[in-house]
Amino acid sequence: MLFAAGFGTRMQPLTHDRPKPLIPVAGRPLIDHALSLTGAVSPRVVVANLHYKAQMLVDHLTPLGVQTIIEKPEILDTGGGLRNALPLLGEGPVFTLNTDAIWVGPNCMTLLSEAWDPDKMDALLMCVPIERAIGRKGTGDFDLSPDGQLSRGEPYVYCGAQIIKTDLIETVPEAAFSLNVIWNKMREQNRLYGLSYPGSWCDIGHPEGIALAETFLSSADV
Repeated sequence: MLFAAGFGTRMQPLTHDRPKPLIPVAGRPLIDHALSLTGAVSPRVVVANLHYKAQMLVDHLTPLGVQTIIEKPEILDTGGGLRNALPLLGEGPVFTLNTDAIWVGPNCMTLLSEAWDPDKMDALLMCVPIERAIGRKGTGDFDLSPDGQLSRGEPYVYCGAQIIKTDLIETVPEAAFSLNVIWNKMREQNRLYGLSYPGSWCDIGHPEGIALAETFLSSADV
């Protein structure tokens, strides 16, 4: 699942005439950078949730074989958005990927797939040490133990890529909610795991991030 329903408020004025996932970075829409990562795991279906200026994304994604689901009248956040898309995604663990970042290094989807152990994990989150989180403002999200379990902390930033089981999503009564609600439940059961990304990652959370990402890509050996 590609998360693409945000308003892009921090990206104004670039989002006045288009949704954030269609902002170009290095000559390609942001969402195309994310979509190119998914082919490595040959997903049965790719679904994107949409809200702000949704029709522009429908027109862009449909020819690329991506199924879309428009959240209305209100946006559902990550947890509610994933639950809303489950009829399209089907049963079983789901890859989810944010569409507002640039990666340089191994394919994060491949790394997650290779490390996934459903017997002990309910979610496996890709994280990056904060010193390699280019363009990140603020502190980190998690700490990563030697055995791979995640706890709340600051050394690592969640990169917006994961494999997650969806069973617990149905236990949340609210329509709109963050996946943090589910992660906290998994953490309480010692089933929330993380993987440290060996490459670099650039957050496109603000207009300055575009220049950072383009410099990052032009100087990288990719």
